[in-house]
Amino acid sequence: MAILSKEEAQAILKKVLSFSKADSCELSLNGSDGGNIRYARNAVSTAGQISKMSLAVSSTYGKKTGMATINEFDDESLKKVVARSEELAKLAPENPEFMPLLGPQQYADAPTFNAKTAAITPDSRAEMVGKSLQVSKAAKLEAAGFLENSTWFNAIMNSKNLFAYNKSTDISFSVTVRNQEGTGSGYIEQRFNDLDKMDTLALSKIAASKATGSAGAKAIEPGKYTVILEPLAASDMLGNMFRGFDARSADEGRSFMSKKGGGTRIGEQLFSENVNIYSDPMNPDVPTAAWSNDGVPVNKTQWIENGVVKNLSYSRYWAEQKGVKPLPFNRSIVMEGGNQSLEDLIKSTEKGILVTRFWYIRSVDPQTLLLTGLTRDGTFYIENGEIKFPVKNFRFNESPVIMLNNVEALGKPVRTGSGMIPPMKIRDFTFTSLSDAI
Repeated sequence: MAILSKEEAQAILKKVLSFSKADSCELSLNGSDGGNIRYARNAVSTAGQISKMSLAVSSTYGKKTGMATINEFDDESLKKVVARSEELAKLAPENPEFMPLLGPQQYADAPTFNAKTAAITPDSRAEMVGKSLQVSKAAKLEAAGFLENSTWFNAIMNSKNLFAYNKSTDISFSVTVRNQEGTGSGYIEQRFNDLDKMDTLALSKIAASKATGSAGAKAIEPGKYTVILEPLAASDMLGNMFRGFDARSADEGRSFMSKKGGGTRIGEQLFSENVNIYSDPMNPDVPTAAWSNDGVPVNKTQWIENGVVKNLSYSRYWAEQKGVKPLPFNRSIVMEGGNQSLEDLIKSTEKGILVTRFWYIRSVDPQTLLLTGLTRDGTFYIENGEIKFPVKNFRFNESPVIMLNNVEALGKPVRTGSGMIPPMKIRDFTFTSLSDAI
């Protein structure tokens, strides 16, 4: 029952609305069905199948709103959850930022669902993990990984006749591979909507190669280096930056997008001219639902163009305060790049550091977006276009804003997490100290 069709979801939501006595009512129905396998030390430790569905009811009297949730769908249970939300609404204080419900909207059908991904079975997952374990066992390495797939739907409806529905699929895989001495480590992580794009064998070979290659790491002096950031490392930095693309935070002086003296930095060139970033729910490589949680349509949006900030996201409330249209932020980020491969970027580097990924990233200064964190799972010294030897991990202190001002070259974008991110060649990246952790 977890995955309902558009018609089935609509029928349930209409029934629930018929029980409402509030001034206005908003419903959110979500369901998912999927499975996973976890393994460690080259052996499967757990496997599971999860199916769930829930309904959230928000009832409003004036500017007072109450919410209740339930995962039972007989008529009596549905009446009970509506009544509970209305009871809570009457007890709630008024919301000073209350926004009335949206009416009907037009939404595009995003290509988020893949039938082959939805049809994954426990045997399919076992076969995919088996390929990963073949790699680590053959190389006398130890692997710990996680494979998960999910099919889900989201539907919203309100008492002003708004209705939206989306069905999606997803498969994600990550694996850490280490040598038996515990002196070398490699990692890979990947996610797709389409099962055919997921190659656990090839990905595990990459992680195994890093595990072998990172053993015997040498210590070199911290400082400013040219770095080659693999897409995963670049994504780690950019994810923190995109949290600042909120207009309200910028207007209120709480983010790096705040302008001195008031206002935002929309229209300013904050990054190198070769930095272009947009989001598009219809992108076939990173599709997402074409509507936000509150029903605002999501369209293709240019966030950065030739290094210039073109847009910030506006909630419905803040858009009304500023007299602009609401603009939801969408996680289907695409950063444009070039045609060079990661290997091409390495070949073009006289001296530098190759970074597989970062971890334990923390904010140092929100106003400048200065971050600190550590490299992990394969950090290598480059000289004359070749990887010469592994190096001990570094702590860095760097801002992605400064990082994107120091872009020397961008490679071909690849799917990384929920975005398309290219490998990056960055000059003057700041490493402040060494770490003995592998």
